Amino acid sequence: MRHKIVIIGSGFGGIGMGIGLRKAGFDDFVILEKATELGGTWRDNRYPGCACDVPSPLYSFSYELNPGWSRLFAPQQEIWDYLRGCAAKYGIEEHIRYGSRVESVAWDDADQLWTVRTADGERYRGHAVVSGAGALHIPSYPEIPGIDSFAGDSFHSSSWDPAASLAGKRVAVIGTGASAIQFVPAVASEAAHLTVFQRTPPWIHPRPDAGMPPRTRAALRAVPGAARALRYLVYWGLESRAVGFAVDPRLMAPLEAMARKHLERQVPDPGLRARLTPDYTIGCKRILLSSDYYPALQRPNVELVTDRITAIAPSGVVTADGALHEADVLVFGTGFRVVDAAAELNVAGRDGVKLKDAWASGVEAFRGITVPGFPNFFMLLGPNTGLGHTSVVFMIEAQVQHVLSCLRVLSRAKASTIEARAPAARRYNDALQHRLRRAVWSAGGCRSWYLDDSGVNRAIWPGFSFEYWARTRRARRRDYELDG
Repeated sequence: MRHKIVIIGSGFGGIGMGIGLRKAGFDDFVILEKATELGGTWRDNRYPGCACDVPSPLYSFSYELNPGWSRLFAPQQEIWDYLRGCAAKYGIEEHIRYGSRVESVAWDDADQLWTVRTADGERYRGHAVVSGAGALHIPSYPEIPGIDSFAGDSFHSSSWDPAASLAGKRVAVIGTGASAIQFVPAVASEAAHLTVFQRTPPWIHPRPDAGMPPRTRAALRAVPGAARALRYLVYWGLESRAVGFAVDPRLMAPLEAMARKHLERQVPDPGLRARLTPDYTIGCKRILLSSDYYPALQRPNVELVTDRITAIAPSGVVTADGALHEADVLVFGTGFRVVDAAAELNVAGRDGVKLKDAWASGVEAFRGITVPGFPNFFMLLGPNTGLGHTSVVFMIEAQVQHVLSCLRVLSRAKASTIEARAPAARRYNDALQHRLRRAVWSAGGCRSWYLDDSGVNRAIWPGFSFEYWARTRRARRRDYELDG
């Protein structure tokens, strides 16, 4: 099957790219989705309490505002419904091929086309490929001896069974990251006993969540510009938090003071408070939002364990002090494997060079979107385009517009291929890493998934999101090599 453009994935990236193409009057594209439904992250993660940690008015496409969010921080189901609604409204569903897990993506130098092969034996040919597969979708499990020996139910938070009942059971949770602080309060209220194993405490801010009353939602629908004004208010409020990230880590002090005050207010016991206080600069790891996590840890049926886990036994978790913490259910809230989705897709560019080999010295891309030697290949949420302070949907929109700009350059020049020039990509990434070396993620005294094995940040954009938008708004001809 042949299409002008092949898109991989149907989360915010893939759906947003499809809508961008449709709005530009382009219909010859296909979206390959490995699952049986669209939605990406918001389809897969269904654990109790799953919700967005970015205010709803901003966690949406700018051209498709939703005045009907039920809460300031939308729950998982509403975000999933929103994405499906967008796909239906813009006619994207007819372009999606479900059950199409991509196994390889290869460039043919002779006919200047990409060949995308799927696990079900299908072959798609395209002039361009856009990877919207997402960066964090493969569950990460810790390397603990005996991890497969546990006799009870064991699962990762991203594979939660909505029908699972934990009532009356002893539950052990490994991990205290962004997912865990959302589901721990729900599990604590249901389980007979909950043991939470913490390796590194997170910095937590109160979650200013609130319901959106019917009158408010009606006003957002009826008053011209009201929904847009609310979005701008949220955007600039979050962008102001980026000063410490983008300028100087010392400017993170007000955010750290807020987190300390939140901890002191909610945890009166000095011993427990000490165990929950991080020893690194706030922002070095993701800042989490919760107003019910600390209270959940102080319930009589909940125990916080900070001793190192040494093994998992059939009946529970063993820690360095020799104690066996018995459990009937084991839940891993340990996040996702830090991989670049494009490399996982087995991509081969010019002369058969594999993307993972091109990245042998480190994962990088020009603007986080294109890579020299891989013509007509684009990534959404690629290297160094993640954020620590605001909505990644904003970044996805900026990247979609950049891809469209590249395609316009290609069309105007009547060329066959476009790819980033190696010198332009080198200058861009050298400047990016120079800026990142003095940023809080490297200088904050922690080790996070933002850093690769060499301690280099390959995940985060080091500045304000409007900076990224301004730099990607148009593809500059001098930064790209055209051929044919």
